[in-house]
Amino acid sequence: MSLYQAPLKDMQLLVEQALQKTGLASCPELEDFDAPLVAAILEEAGKFAAGELAPLNAVGDTIGCQFEGGKVITPPGWKEAYQKFCDAGWMGLALPAEHGGQAIPKFIAQPVNEMWLSANLAFVMFHALAQGGSELLLSFGTEQQKQRYLEPIITGRWTVAMALTEPNAGSDLGSLTTKAVPQDDGRYLIKGQKIYITYGEHDLAENIVHLVLARTPNAPAGSRGVSLFAVPKYRIGEDDTPGEPNDVLCTGIEHKTGLHGSPTCSISYGEQDACVGELIGDENRGLAAMFVLMNEARLSCGMQGVGLGELGFQRSLEYALERIQGSDSQGDKGKVAIVRHPDVARMLLSIRSEVMGLRALGYLIAAQIDQAEYSADDNERKALQARIALLTPIFKAFATEKANLMAGTTIQIFGGMGFVEETGVAQLMRDVRITTIYEGTTGIQARDLVFRKIQGDSGRALEALLDEMDEDGKSYIEQGSDNGLSQELLRATSAVRMAIPAITGEDSRVLTLNAGSVPLLEALGTLCCAWQLACTAATAHNRKAEHPEYYQNLIALADYYFAHSVPLIYAKLASFPKADRGVAEYQFEY
Repeated sequence: MSLYQAPLKDMQLLVEQALQKTGLASCPELEDFDAPLVAAILEEAGKFAAGELAPLNAVGDTIGCQFEGGKVITPPGWKEAYQKFCDAGWMGLALPAEHGGQAIPKFIAQPVNEMWLSANLAFVMFHALAQGGSELLLSFGTEQQKQRYLEPIITGRWTVAMALTEPNAGSDLGSLTTKAVPQDDGRYLIKGQKIYITYGEHDLAENIVHLVLARTPNAPAGSRGVSLFAVPKYRIGEDDTPGEPNDVLCTGIEHKTGLHGSPTCSISYGEQDACVGELIGDENRGLAAMFVLMNEARLSCGMQGVGLGELGFQRSLEYALERIQGSDSQGDKGKVAIVRHPDVARMLLSIRSEVMGLRALGYLIAAQIDQAEYSADDNERKALQARIALLTPIFKAFATEKANLMAGTTIQIFGGMGFVEETGVAQLMRDVRITTIYEGTTGIQARDLVFRKIQGDSGRALEALLDEMDEDGKSYIEQGSDNGLSQELLRATSAVRMAIPAITGEDSRVLTLNAGSVPLLEALGTLCCAWQLACTAATAHNRKAEHPEYYQNLIALADYYFAHSVPLIYAKLASFPKADRGVAEYQFEY
């Protein structure tokens, strides 16, 4: 059974679709990044993913990380693969060339990231941290800090760890108690404990830069009193090289359901009162800075859902084509491959349609980030930033929730063989389970969507998104390339519009909004995927003569999604205004 092969044809098609949607193809700053270059980068990344990372995925799962005397030993092959990853320039693919990166736009980096996440999620957990940590330093670091940290991080000599959670402060970051005491030299002494720190300790790089949230003396209570500090594992000397230990101690690693190859660490800062950190940005503004990293991590989480869904589809399809069992639905007495059973075909299409819709959405968000960066129009840039902010919680939560379902469907296609470890697909379910939890649970993403992203601007960003969907649907109808799906898309956008007053109106009920936020997010996630699949089907309709089998399959895929998933939009919208029923009345303690 093959381990993983990058779906290059799908990826290139959806990159092109994202470029057409955003107009980036005509952006002067990106004119060098044409289709042949995109294809070349994706092909090389695909080779690395399949040849170097995928073979280590099972190794990481079965052997995992070892903890000995405050040190973490990564699985066999990890160190060699890490060095190859860095030497090839993959760590800094989408980061500035002046600091050692490749300066590749995000619309190309996104499918590359998907390959890493499919091939070996546990291995590449450090990558989004390096990307987000670098962007954080570019936005909030001083020039001296940029010179000190960026080149080592972007080239992979150092890695980044995000230290937020404490034993008594999880999602409520305003409750954290780690202290930061200012010193005469402008630095701070850091003291406290953090948990659930991905790659907080390991043997891959020469230093680890911990980005730590802490409180300074007399800081305001709650999240308004949180500051951000760079705390290296080894103190950095005057020549900007690692020196003596910085009183950063790993006290243990978690024994987890999945992602065994990714060390999840508990860290003690300042046990000997000798842990030194430097302030990033302004005091009491740490969350604003950390959200740069967290938003990158949330978009990466969404792509994790896509990547693991793709891996599940590849494994399932290969098995369904090989597994001979029973006769087909036409009553043929001979044994057939299970792919010919309609229910197995249904399950395969359920995975593939979700993956294609979510992949298209993830690529579109990446292209919109590029579009916002290169836009010369302030109003356009603000509108794009609002769009990205709206789509981020939808993508993170919906993609990861669907990925959990796709992992279950993968095991179902394998039947009993999926429930045993030998086939390797059980690892999918174990690895994917955390994705709906870390970087903000589904409930947190849904509340952010409802209260900050929709209520916060009175629904304007959502209305603009629905307007664009309507414009696309009407355009496809006029062109005769809608394949009958556009009218369904227009009906679905109309149904969502009718729900907006219940969110933004003065009589909206807080309990209803809280209880109904996840169903609403799921409705919007399904709508976004339907929109993207309708776009793909329209392209396929116009190109059928080029490659009839491939493009006809894409049309059939969109048709499947509209038949099986789009009706769920109406069910979720029906639940939303009465989501509080029973919630207030039910007594859990009596």
